Amino acid sequence: MDLLHIRQVIPFMKNALTLNIISAVMFFIAIFFIFKNGLTLSPEFTGGTVIEFSCSENLSLDKIRSAISILDYKTFQVQHFNSSYDFIISLPLRDNQTAIEQSKQVLNALLIINKNIKLHSAESIGPQIEDVLLYEIIAAILFILVGVMIYLISRFGWKFSLAGIIANLHDAFIILGLFAYFHWEFSMSALAGMLAALSYSINESVIIMDRIRENLRKNQEVDLKKIIDNSITQTMSRTIITHGSTQMIVLSILFFGGLSLHYFALALSIGIWIGIYSSIFVTAALIMWINIKK
Repeated sequence: MDLLHIRQVIPFMKNALTLNIISAVMFFIAIFFIFKNGLTLSPEFTGGTVIEFSCSENLSLDKIRSAISILDYKTFQVQHFNSSYDFIISLPLRDNQTAIEQSKQVLNALLIINKNIKLHSAESIGPQIEDVLLYEIIAAILFILVGVMIYLISRFGWKFSLAGIIANLHDAFIILGLFAYFHWEFSMSALAGMLAALSYSINESVIIMDRIRENLRKNQEVDLKKIIDNSITQTMSRTIITHGSTQMIVLSILFFGGLSLHYFALALSIGIWIGIYSSIFVTAALIMWINIKK
């Protein structure tokens, strides 16, 4: 796919060392914030309080979120159910409050913005994702990583495989580090977005590695750095068209998809850009540093 007809070879590897140092620093900063702040887990992971109420007047979700934010809740969900006049709020549990006390506090805050609110129910729920299921999710992710590594080794050899896996781990920790630093809610949808982003990243790495290997076979006497620059340039048209069109769809989900899809789109949007970066300046750069020959 060369619709853009990029003919001038772009010297990607010219500043590979500087960018690799920046990547390493970003990687360790991300790990630092993951351990320092931790991930702000959604009620799917931690459990919480579910409040159902209705309003006889048209009440916007933004007004409800603003009222709840005043109560110092960093993570919560507000959405419609049944009709545009019925609402459901999911709040994280607080150690010093029961579900009834939380619901009264929230109801008082909502009555300030609208007097026509009627509370239907308030109950405490356990985490929807039990510890056993969480371990199964982690095991599945590790199984996928092992499967990807086996595939890369069988197709490209262990050196290519090592470069691809390091780039994939780089992307995963950067995404998690951003969620930890900004205290974004990490939910199942965010996890799905991150996994989708990692699949985009490894696919982009495979495309570049395959072109590098092909050019190595054709030009064995040419300098490896030039081969890598030429290989990445040859794939740039495909990268711009594929990821650009995907990014437009993801951005539409991010801005217009609502709260339930917000963090899915956010994780995927970040991952697409980081995946392009890591495929070029981590995967390809590591191949250059390892000095892979025919």
